[in-house]
Amino acid sequence: MKTYLQSVTFVHRLIQTYNTMNIPSELKYTKDHEWVKIDGDIATVGITDFAQSELGDIVYVEVETLDETLDKDEVFGSVEAVKTVSDLFLPLSGEIIEFNEALEDEPEKVNSDPYGEGWMIKIKISDASETDALMSADDYKALVGA
Repeated sequence: MKTYLQSVTFVHRLIQTYNTMNIPSELKYTKDHEWVKIDGDIATVGITDFAQSELGDIVYVEVETLDETLDKDEVFGSVEAVKTVSDLFLPLSGEIIEFNEALEDEPEKVNSDPYGEGWMIKIKISDASETDALMSADDYKALVGA
């Protein structure tokens, strides 16, 4: 009986997570679960609410590519959670011009505020046409089943 109740509770929590998942409509998304906010030729990038919830408690964010120019889909850093490490992929080609240094001391901001204080990098976009390949919020919702 206890196992059945635990299963029901787990499924209920899973449904609540998907129903309350935060996917802001004004952002763009990637299949690798990064979000992108475009402001002129500058893009702010972080991981989605879905990604942070799948990873669990984030304990470290590493970005060693500051001031480097990378191509779309190249690894720009990694995020470490309690039980796993995951690469971070650049959603657009460009120069990484800023790293959110607050994450050095408080990486948990990625969990608590992934679209706000938990942003990771800013990019000076080198090929604006690549933004056309990013997903809308509705496309991303379909990808993650939200």
